[in-house]
Amino acid sequence: MKSSLRIIVTGMIAQYPLGGMSWDFLNYVLGFARLGHDVYYIEDTGQWPYNPAEDGKIKSCDFNVTYLAGVMARVGLEDRWAYRFGWTSEWFGLPDKQRQEVLRTADLLVNVSGTLERMDEYRSIRRLAYIDTDPVFTQLKLVRGQKFLRSLLDQHHVLFSFGECLPAAVPDTGDEWIPTRQPVVLSEWRVEPEPRAAFTTVLTWVSYNPIEHDGRSYGQKDIEFRRFLDLPGMVAPIPLELAANAGKGRKLPRHLLLHKGWKLVDPRTACPDLDGYRSYIASSRAEWSVAKNGYVQGQSGWFSCRSACYLAAGRPVVLQETGFSKVLPVGEGILSFSTPEEAAACIQEVDADHDRHARAARAVAEEYFDSARVLARLIERAMGNDIQNRKKLP
Repeated sequence: MKSSLRIIVTGMIAQYPLGGMSWDFLNYVLGFARLGHDVYYIEDTGQWPYNPAEDGKIKSCDFNVTYLAGVMARVGLEDRWAYRFGWTSEWFGLPDKQRQEVLRTADLLVNVSGTLERMDEYRSIRRLAYIDTDPVFTQLKLVRGQKFLRSLLDQHHVLFSFGECLPAAVPDTGDEWIPTRQPVVLSEWRVEPEPRAAFTTVLTWVSYNPIEHDGRSYGQKDIEFRRFLDLPGMVAPIPLELAANAGKGRKLPRHLLLHKGWKLVDPRTACPDLDGYRSYIASSRAEWSVAKNGYVQGQSGWFSCRSACYLAAGRPVVLQETGFSKVLPVGEGILSFSTPEEAAACIQEVDADHDRHARAARAVAEEYFDSARVLARLIERAMGNDIQNRKKLP
C-alpha cells in the first residue's frame, strides 16, 4: 500500500449547513489530510439543499455552496471540494476536468453515512468503503427488504459501522460490519478554561419515523427523552440546557420542557457554524443526553459524533447507555446511565468533581477518538488484502 493515498470523502456539509453536521464530515477530510494523504471532499447526494435562514424554502444552492466553500477554506482545503446541485446537475468547486481526473486516479472513497447514492460514476475507484453511522436502523432497513439500501451497500468493497458490538438482538444482514468510530482532529478542539454551569446537548427531537420489526417499534430521541422529563428537578440547581430543533415536519414540546425546568436555546443562533458549534460545546460544563430509542434497544455500542467532540474539548459526557461501555471506558470522563436516578447521580458526580472528569474526558478522546488513530485503522482495513476487501462488485 502506498504511504500516501488519494482519498475522496463524501458528506452533507452543503446539504445541511449546520455546525455539528459540518464537523461530522470535516473531521474525516481534515483527519486524512493531517495524515499526509491527498484528500478531496465530494458532495453528490442528489438531494435538495436546506437553508436554515429560509426554513427550507429555497430557490437555489447559492447559500449552501458559499457555506461549503467557506468551511473548506477555513481548514486550508479551498481547492479540494466539489458539490453537485441535484436539481440542475450543475457542479461547483473543482473544474470538471480536475474532478474527473481525481475520480479516475483515487485509491479510496469513504462514503460517510451513505450520502453518495449515485455510485455508477464512482465505480472505477480502487476501494469503496461505506460508513454506517446509524447502526440498528441500517440493519433493520436491510432485513425489512429496503432494496435501494441493499443495492447501495453491495456496490462497496468494505462496510464499516459505528455499531462496534452489534449483538444478536440486531438482525443479521449477512454482511461483515467492521467496527469503527467517529474520528476527531484533536488539534481543532482545545480545552478552554472556565465553562458555564450548564450541562448541555445539541439534539434533534425526531429525525425520522420509527421502524417496526418483529412486533417492536424502534423510535427516536423523543421516546427516550420523555422518561427523563423530571430530571432538572432531580439535579437542581444544576442547569440542564438543550440546543434543540424539532426535526423536519415535527413539533418540539417547548411548553412542557420549560415547565419541567429545561432551558432551551435555538441551535441556529447558539451553534450555527463550525466555530459557533465548537464554542458552544467548549462553554458547557459537560454534556447530558439521551440516545435514539432504537440505539437503546439495539445496544450496538453506538457513540455520538457530538459526544466525541465534547470529550475532545475536555468536557465530560453523561450519556444513556447504548452498549458503548463494552468498547469505551466509563466512570471517568464518560458516565453512562439507564434510569433517571442513575442520570441524576452521574450529573451530580461530574458537577462535584468536575476537574477530574474534565481531564479524563480529554484523555479518553486522545486514546479512543484521535483521527490519526481512527483513520489509520480504517485505511488499513479498507485497503487491506483480507477476504472481505477482495469482494468483487456486482
